[in-house]
Amino acid sequence: MMTDAMTSRLRPLQPGRTTLVAVLDIGSTKICCVIARLSPRPEGKSLRGRSHKAEVIGFGYGPSSGVKSGVVTDIEKAEQAIRSVVGMAERAAGLTLESVLVNVTAGRLGSETFSAAVSLDGQEVEKADLQRVLRAVNERSVRPERSIIHALPIGYSLDGQKGIQDPKGMVGDKLGVDVAVVSSETLAMRNLELVLHRCHLQIEALVATPYASGLATLVDDEAQLGVACLDFGGATTTVSVFNEGHLCYADAIAIGGHHLTLDIARQLSVSVADAERLKTLYGSVLPGQADERDLIPIQPVGASHDEAPGQVARSVLTRIMRPRIEEILTAIRDRMQATGMMDLCGRRFVMTGGASEMTGLPEVARRVLARNVRNGRPMGIAGLPEMARGAAFATVGGMLVYPQVCSQEYAEPRGANKLTGTDGYFARVGQWLKTSF
Repeated sequence: MMTDAMTSRLRPLQPGRTTLVAVLDIGSTKICCVIARLSPRPEGKSLRGRSHKAEVIGFGYGPSSGVKSGVVTDIEKAEQAIRSVVGMAERAAGLTLESVLVNVTAGRLGSETFSAAVSLDGQEVEKADLQRVLRAVNERSVRPERSIIHALPIGYSLDGQKGIQDPKGMVGDKLGVDVAVVSSETLAMRNLELVLHRCHLQIEALVATPYASGLATLVDDEAQLGVACLDFGGATTTVSVFNEGHLCYADAIAIGGHHLTLDIARQLSVSVADAERLKTLYGSVLPGQADERDLIPIQPVGASHDEAPGQVARSVLTRIMRPRIEEILTAIRDRMQATGMMDLCGRRFVMTGGASEMTGLPEVARRVLARNVRNGRPMGIAGLPEMARGAAFATVGGMLVYPQVCSQEYAEPRGANKLTGTDGYFARVGQWLKTSF
């Protein structure tokens, strides 16, 4: 079972070694599974933090079912949806998965920063001292109702001198650390784990959705100077703030692109599928000059096929969608201002996620947030099909980057754990013998 503290069971990637990794993005509107080969890459000027390049060998994708805002609402439907998507990826890659990296959006995702200090008595800083100070933070941050997903050291201080990246080998009296702790409600994650166990999959590690989206879409200098990454999902919108290359803050609100679809369906009394089509083809949050004259055909719900379709002006659609988008952006802005993160994120927002590709969204976001805004897509992943290269797949891209950066996290030492179960055949046979006889 998941531990209440200590994150990431994932072993950091070995430099110079190729490995396989499987990731599963369980969203409210889509489920996506990717199996990729991570092979070492030479140190380049772009994407400096990445030690490996990802090449996709198996891809599965399908509509989500039994999941709402990242929370499992129907365990059997969710199991069916996950099984079909994972099966698709397994057939494409020609292997069977035993464990996957999974994203977490559910359970009131939130982050806090904790500080702790230990005395060194003028000795050199060793690895044991770092473990000691991180354990002190961990003891303070554990709460029974919440599980820690990430514990990321932001920076160390030595005798009050801040801004030290790696204190190992330095001499001092007092070693301090600031750690950003991202946590979620334990029960929401238990249900996620239960669904995956029913699909005969182990959770290799959990990755917070906003962190993964940031890892996939941000370029080096942005994360260094301060930036916020907004991920507009189907039923949740998540935000993460990076500064000096570290994640400082993560948050999620339960409103997303699907709520826009429901607004259109209610206001125009059309079916949800038609509302989704109208949003994708004609939707905009910025009024245009010809919007009053442009007429869109709509088929009212319950109308028979021989009836002539109704018509509405495109401006009506804009007036339905814009207030919802402004509500999401205002809620994010207010939450960030309340925690002082608007100052930390500099002057830049990066937007990603499926709903971020809406026409006019960057302009509205610039006005509401009073920051520079750009659209972000996942970078540095080869072999993805054409349909999966857009902003909607940023979380998947970030989870493929995550094994390359998970060594920065604090995790309690555990036994060896393989990444993807390609060579766990004997382990499975052993397990079968144990349970059968």
